[in-house]
Amino acid sequence: MDHTHHSSDPAVAELRGGFTSTRFVLVEPSHPGNVGAAARALKTMGFSRLVLVSPRVPHVQSDPEAIAMASGADDVLASAHVVPTLADALSGVHWSIALTARLREYGPPQWTPRAAAGIAREQAVHGEIALVFGNERTGLSNEDVERCSALAHIPANPAYSSLNLAQAVQVLAYELRTMYLSADSGAAVPQAAEEGEPVGARAASDEIESMFTHLESALVALDFLDPANPKKLMSRLRRLFARSGLEREEVNIVRGIAKHILLKSKPKDDAS
Repeated sequence: MDHTHHSSDPAVAELRGGFTSTRFVLVEPSHPGNVGAAARALKTMGFSRLVLVSPRVPHVQSDPEAIAMASGADDVLASAHVVPTLADALSGVHWSIALTARLREYGPPQWTPRAAAGIAREQAVHGEIALVFGNERTGLSNEDVERCSALAHIPANPAYSSLNLAQAVQVLAYELRTMYLSADSGAAVPQAAEEGEPVGARAASDEIESMFTHLESALVALDFLDPANPKKLMSRLRRLFARSGLEREEVNIVRGIAKHILLKSKPKDDAS
């Protein structure tokens, strides 16, 4: 999306870096007006990449209510990418953060929007990142949450914490913009690696999901994980790995371990 008409903005670098590598994902949005308002929220903060997962109104980009609420951000709305699943929406993404309406006992690490934006600024240097928002009524499923690297929670008024979807998008987009521009102005950017250690290519979402599938199979084969009584083992492992910022080579190591566990765990009577 060409935003050269914003060149009067002192932060010309908004055309680069985080602004172009960040996508905003709405999972099963119900109301066309919210989709349009979310497009407006993005554009006012210099972002343009909107992804819709299975919206209730199939051609929501051309819905009159959505166009009205986009209020001039019809270009962002029209170019919104519609996909069937969150896995599709996260294709090529190496780090993602899910906005949740409530704090969760399990799942990835949880941050305030400002803290999340600080981490996003660091992660955007390494490639594509995504912010994930749930349905207006039901929010995000546990499965969707666990597919993300981290959680953000807006500390709203506990007596009335009903935050509209597009307003939530606006809060996160504002915090991200603030962080990205502070990076452009020369403010210190937190480093992912200490002591000058080179950072390898980050693993993409689909690679990480394949790793978890492989690892789970290996743990079942070891009788360490009982599929009939899994408790929260995989959720806790996801949380552990989410904190580490997995690189592609690290994912390959874990998959190699899983592969060899499965090879060693084959029943002995196979040879007979």
